[in-house]
Amino acid sequence: MEKYYDKKTECMSRSELKALQSERLVKLVDYVYNNNAIYRAKMDDIKVKPSDIKSIDDIVKLPFTTKKDLRDNYPFGMFTAPRKNIVRLHASSGTSGKLTVVGYTKKDIDVWAECAARALVAAGADKNSIVHVSYGYGLFTGGLGLHYGAEKLGAVAVPASSGNTARQISLMKDFQANVLCCTPSYAIYLGEEMQKSGVELPDLKIGIFGAEPWSDTMRKKIEKLLGIKAYDIYGLSEITGPGVASECSDQSGCHIYEDHFYPEILDTETLEPLNYNSKGELVFTTLTKEGIPLIRYRTRDITMLKDEKCPCGRTFVKMGRIIGRSDDMLIIRGVNVFPSQIETVLLNYGDGVLPHYEIYVDRFDSTDYFEIRVEMTESIFSDEVKKIEMVKKEMESKLQSMLGISVNVKLVAPSSLPRYEGKAKRIIDNRKY
Repeated sequence: MEKYYDKKTECMSRSELKALQSERLVKLVDYVYNNNAIYRAKMDDIKVKPSDIKSIDDIVKLPFTTKKDLRDNYPFGMFTAPRKNIVRLHASSGTSGKLTVVGYTKKDIDVWAECAARALVAAGADKNSIVHVSYGYGLFTGGLGLHYGAEKLGAVAVPASSGNTARQISLMKDFQANVLCCTPSYAIYLGEEMQKSGVELPDLKIGIFGAEPWSDTMRKKIEKLLGIKAYDIYGLSEITGPGVASECSDQSGCHIYEDHFYPEILDTETLEPLNYNSKGELVFTTLTKEGIPLIRYRTRDITMLKDEKCPCGRTFVKMGRIIGRSDDMLIIRGVNVFPSQIETVLLNYGDGVLPHYEIYVDRFDSTDYFEIRVEMTESIFSDEVKKIEMVKKEMESKLQSMLGISVNVKLVAPSSLPRYEGKAKRIIDNRKY
């Protein structure tokens, strides 16, 4: 079994990597300035010319790019490569506004496939693997990203996409799949359905999960439920898709493929760069992308960069888990609340709590109402009313301690909350602003 997809690149020294990043940044800035009117105007506004960028250290001189830039210039205004060189389009809907459209050249697709292949190998896959891809196919980048990565590796890709869970389980069993790629919430759903039907998948060893934030507590539940090792993968369509970063066997953070994607962490208030091990907003510059290269793209994801030496031997910096987003975090009665904080409390609560919850927010008489609906096992509801009330109050106390704000907990019966075969929708916010 391969340990690396490309050891020479994945284990290069930091000085070698910096030299490569500097060379690529200089070329990138010259490329976008001379081929993209929007970037040229952005740089002219702050009086920066390509000649001012001599190394990766100069990246702080460059302007930021946001999702608004992509929406304001919908659909193709942010493209830098000529239309004749674009071979594929993807798009994401986001939370509001127009689609954000991204275009790929043939080289962009090849780089994306290589990074997805690196992710597969880092998790323990090889050319003999059978990779069951349950991410959605289509404009969403998830399915095709891991699909092309598996093919690049020489493994068998099974393009199952999402939906028809019973058929998915049957295919994994019949095809002897040993790698599963999907969202973590769908992995739990698959495991629950397998338990109900008494199906076992003895060949399944590896899970590569992403597209939504998830905790180490959820990882342990998935691993126990499916009998696998579960690995995190990170990506976003604006940068390329899944394969921007991924976990290795150490399972302590995703290695960012820094030869293609240069990361920064910014203070969410000042937008000044932060040092390693400081929490802030993750920003990427696509060093090698041709179709729609992005400079200092603000992902809005909150995390940290970790520079400790990894036992796997890879020298690429690691990013911590995404703990929330700077733009869609909930602000309740003046307090910032991230769904991952709630998940941590619920999944660490103990027996009786199922890994399905829903966050409900509303506003009455100018006051925010905050409720968390949590599925419990049938045994909880068979207990006396006094025991149910005790569980509710204890959970509310733990959540208040974590969040710093009071919350109402509503215990609901198993299987009463919606199930999602794709990205889980945890938040219902009915407040009017």
